[in-house]
Amino acid sequence: MISKLFASILAGGAVVCQAAAWDYEGHRAINELALSTLPANFPAFALTPPARARIAYLAGEPDRWRNEMNYRTGTGLTLGQANGPDHYLDLEDLALYGLTPEKLPPLRYDFVADLALARAAHPEKFPPIDPARDSDHTRELSGFLPWSITENYQKLQSGFSTLAALERFGGAPDEIANARENILYVMGVLGHYVGDASQPLHTSKHFNGWVGPNPNGYTTDHAFHQWIDGGFFRQTGGIDVRKLSAQVHPAAKLAGAATPNGIFETAVNFVVANNQLVEPLYRLEKDGQLTGPAGGNSAGRVFLEAQLVKSGQLLGDLWLTAWATAPADTYLERELQQRALPPAGPK
Repeated sequence: MISKLFASILAGGAVVCQAAAWDYEGHRAINELALSTLPANFPAFALTPPARARIAYLAGEPDRWRNEMNYRTGTGLTLGQANGPDHYLDLEDLALYGLTPEKLPPLRYDFVADLALARAAHPEKFPPIDPARDSDHTRELSGFLPWSITENYQKLQSGFSTLAALERFGGAPDEIANARENILYVMGVLGHYVGDASQPLHTSKHFNGWVGPNPNGYTTDHAFHQWIDGGFFRQTGGIDVRKLSAQVHPAAKLAGAATPNGIFETAVNFVVANNQLVEPLYRLEKDGQLTGPAGGNSAGRVFLEAQLVKSGQLLGDLWLTAWATAPADTYLERELQQRALPPAGPK
């Protein structure tokens, strides 16, 4: 059924991009939901209509970086390698490396080293990789999604630290304006990865149809991922952000921010929780809850809308927490204070 409906979308002229997590409309909805959670005392420059529009637009930015990639011609492979694995984490792979979610190192390249060491020590554990399907050399990786969330969160913290120093210690108007624009940019991009983490297929090796033993007869259709990302919503009436905004609550500071690795652990836990929904998602498809125009009132729509809401809530909490916990940029403060001093006269 999915194949037939997906074909009807193609026939209708919809543009189908590479597999992502939520189409642009879904990612934009998540950023808009997060904006609706922010309190009135959040920095005012981020709450203006133009700023909101920019943050919403930037929800799709990391997927746009993937649009030029072409495995056949080799176009965009450098950016593809750097960006592609940031969008997922195949949790089932961790056992091959002797890892569990609780044992994941918070630093990205420590994780890469763990993968390389495990492959070198026990190559027999790992299925062979077809070079023809590995032009960007990412097939030995299992994805970096929690690291992408954490790194962009820390970039946002840094942005708020920079802005506070500039505003308090005499930054020039153009410096302050640029610092604010940087914050809007990172807010929007961070939203993309938080959105990715709520799409269960971005947490699993079963990312585009069930693979391996399949006793329950779940779909193996390679259109499944794109159908969940946006095909279903387009076929059943789109996404009503105003309705979904009633399901979020005001953003709150995350408890994990109190410990050095707390935000990383928050991101990992979010990925793990959504990985537990992979099989329920496949079951919804098998039960006919994700197909046909009637799906607009189905359990499938309730499920997918709930995932958008989860991401919007966590994203708002991350934005608020980054602002509330941004440390002082003492180096920049000293530089600004030094710049404000009158020039030294001749001795």
